[in-house]
This record gives sequence, structure tokens and C-alpha cells, in this order.
Amino acid sequence: MILSDQDIRAYLEENKLHISPLEKHQIQPASVDLTLGTEFRRMKEEGAAMLSLDRPVEEETFDQEKIVLPPKSFLLATTEQHIELPDNLSAFVEGRSSIGRMGLFIQNAGWVDPGFKGQITLELFNANHLPIEITSGRRICQLVFAEMKSSAEEPYNGKYQHQKGAVGTKIYEDEEI
Repeated sequence: MILSDQDIRAYLEENKLHISPLEKHQIQPASVDLTLGTEFRRMKEEGAAMLSLDRPVEEETFDQEKIVLPPKSFLLATTEQHIELPDNLSAFVEGRSSIGRMGLFIQNAGWVDPGFKGQITLELFNANHLPIEITSGRRICQLVFAEMKSSAEEPYNGKYQHQKGAVGTKIYEDEEI
């Protein structure tokens, strides 16, 4: 079941769901708008022939209030909000339609597991042929909550738990390696 604005407010008031900072206008009919933070991360392309799933990716992190995303480029960003999901809620991140209509695609691998605590790392891609300027503090994406029939027996406690800022891939830490 997807949570409505009433359900979201009830979870927040009962301290079952935590989103901070949060303004009243960010709660939408069936989601919560999250705002863009100031930390960004991009892959270093100089001297790299390819990326591998088996080793860390060289990246650079930087803080800016405003950034211009060139055409056909990829960048990691973070939300201003820190969230804490209870064991019976999962969530998924959707880009805002108004932003997608400009050619800016936003996601975070799509799913936030029950029990997750931290900031959301966003994957930004400019599919347009023009640069796109984005500013921290603007509503950038929305978080949609799905209430599960029962609580997770083993809530999320993975490699991105308690992440802060734009966190790069940690796929090289997967168990099968």
C-alpha cells in the first residue's frame, strides 16, 4: 500500500518515520519532495580506460550551491534530508516530472529498503543537448512510501547504511567478490 499524505503525517507525528529537515509544503498527496544538497561526486575520467565492478572507482567530491550539468553527463548528488525508515516501510525515489521534462533524469537505483538510515545519494543524468543549471535547496525528487504487509525480518544494514553526502559505488564490496 502506498502511503497518502495523511499516512505520511501520521508516521511522522508518531516518530515512526524521520525526515529532517522537512517543511510542511514538501508533503505531497502520495509522496514527500526532497531537496538537493550541496555535495556532489563525479568519476575521474582522466587516465581511466574503463570502470570495473571489482575495484573502487576514482572519484572527486565537491561542495557547491549551484552547478551546471553539461549535456550527456552523469553526476552523483545528495539530498539535504536525512531519512530513517521503520522496518515496515520501504520507499522509492522518483524524479520530479517538471525536472524530467527538461531532460534531467534523477534516480537512486530506485529503491530504499526498510530500516535504511541516511541521506539519499541521487544519480543525475542530463539527457538534453543543453547544459542544465541546478541549485541546492530546490525540490529535486520525491520519495514514495510503500507500507509492507509485515515488518522486514532483517531490515537494511548494508554498506550504505548511515551514508552522508553523495556516496559513490561500493559494488566491489559485494559478497560474491
